[in-house]
Amino acid sequence: MKKRVILTFAALSCLQISNAQEEKSYKLVSNPNGIVLGYNPASGVKILTIDGLKFKDLNKNGKLDPYEDWRLSAEERAKDLAHQMTIEQISGLMLYSGHQMIPAADSGFGSGTYNGLIFSESKAKAEDLNDNQKKFLKEDNLRHILITKIESPEVAAAWNNNMQAFVEGIGFGIPGNTSTDPRHTATINSEFNAGAGGKISMWPDGLGMAATFDPAIVKEFGHIAAQEYRALGISTALSPQIDLGTEPRWYRIAMTFGESPLMTTDMARAYIDGFQTSFGKDEIKDGWGYKSVNAMVKHWPGGGAEEAGRDGHWAYGKFAVYPGKNWEKHLYPFTKGAFKLDGKTKEASAVMPYYTITYGQDPSGNNVANGYSKYMITDLLRMKYNYDGVVCGYSAQMGPPNGAMYPTKFGVGTCRY
Repeated sequence: MKKRVILTFAALSCLQISNAQEEKSYKLVSNPNGIVLGYNPASGVKILTIDGLKFKDLNKNGKLDPYEDWRLSAEERAKDLAHQMTIEQISGLMLYSGHQMIPAADSGFGSGTYNGLIFSESKAKAEDLNDNQKKFLKEDNLRHILITKIESPEVAAAWNNNMQAFVEGIGFGIPGNTSTDPRHTATINSEFNAGAGGKISMWPDGLGMAATFDPAIVKEFGHIAAQEYRALGISTALSPQIDLGTEPRWYRIAMTFGESPLMTTDMARAYIDGFQTSFGKDEIKDGWGYKSVNAMVKHWPGGGAEEAGRDGHWAYGKFAVYPGKNWEKHLYPFTKGAFKLDGKTKEASAVMPYYTITYGQDPSGNNVANGYSKYMITDLLRMKYNYDGVVCGYSAQMGPPNGAMYPTKFGVGTCRY
């Protein structure tokens, strides 16, 4: 898990604030070797000085715990932290929030309250945490937050800094991991692109990118988008979508890189390398650094073969079918692209299975949703293809394994580490 936890522990010890906000509520502390610590004095965190080096006392016990020691490896720090945590605290780190708007809407999708009042009737600032956010961060121990529409880049950066200060002051001081669905297109037609548009660079959807036939352009986009995301406080991209677009009736085909397994593989590799890789002074270790954004590639094991084009968000689209017997080609963008990067980060940080049942492909004869399938997740993804990153259940409340029905569409997702 070394590659997957390096960003988390870089965040624990180093700079997890958004640079787009002026230095007002936080302080920066430099070390002789260049490691910079960012913290909010109001959180109660103190700085420990040991052998002339600075460390954050995140659990406020007055001593340096191994997980607070940025000199140690990610594995050593993670092991120490895990041993100190309860099952409930660990479970919270495996959950995702529902979709968050900043500020919260007064009603409907992305709604919330501030001290019991809707935003328009409260005296809250747009960058303040709402009641629900404080609850799931403190009481439910969640640290993975999915944001959609934001009022402005400045508000997003300030909200991120407020959120990081809040979680820095509770428990073990574990930072938040803010994520987003794609934001760089003008199209908004569902919850998975509800954050698109606004003050950010505009680019084509995946199919438009594929029309360039040039992975170098896609890689350049990744570098640019990653810098914009980090300025907004975002550290995980719920992308790229590398399903093969083999069913033209599927309404998500525009987000794919088309139907070609080989081109989609090349585009996937370029996209992820662009997002995840930091260079020079921005690199912390193994390609990860201050300009890196985790890429959560989707949708394993390929969601483009929807039966009759019906989508797996709903029960009537729960099957992915392969009448041409070409299922293995749908794996190429993952196994030959996302899991075999050219860059130093080596593979996509996370994988998201799709809602669908990949029909008729499990040798045991079981036809269950991908996220519940031992064959799809354990036998193939983990064992055969040796993927050791995060496997994240789709960011909606998980439903029954025999179909894509969900008690609430915008509930809590789950991640497996």
